[in-house]
Parts: sequence; C-alpha cells; structure tokens
Amino acid sequence: MIQFTVNDMSCNHCIGAITKAVHDAFPHAHLEFDLEHHKVRVEDVPGAAEVHAVIQAAGYTPELDD
Repeated sequence: MIQFTVNDMSCNHCIGAITKAVHDAFPHAHLEFDLEHHKVRVEDVPGAAEVHAVIQAAGYTPELDD
C-alpha cells in the first residue's frame, strides 16, 4: 500500500476529487482516506510516482510517506 499525506485535503469534496482523478487514471485502484490526518492510502496502482502525478494534477500537494 502506498500512503501520501495531502495537507490541502480538507473536506469530502477533496476526497471526491482525488478519488475521481485516481480512478480515471487507474480504474482498479483502491483508495482509503483519513481526512483528520490528511492521509490517502492507495493500492492496485502502477507506483507512487504515477499516483503522485495524478493527485498533483487534480490540484493537491501530495507528499509520499515513508
């Protein structure tokens, strides 16, 4: 599982926008969100760099967690 911190993700609209962007790029992706801690967890995607680019293109600033 790949995890990002997305500090500018602050509401359910943000979750919807990120979900749509990732699913448009990777239809089989599985996402989990922790809005309180600004975390996005993603599975079934090609890699972290690809997901980072998609989230960034949606207007957010993801940071890959170690």
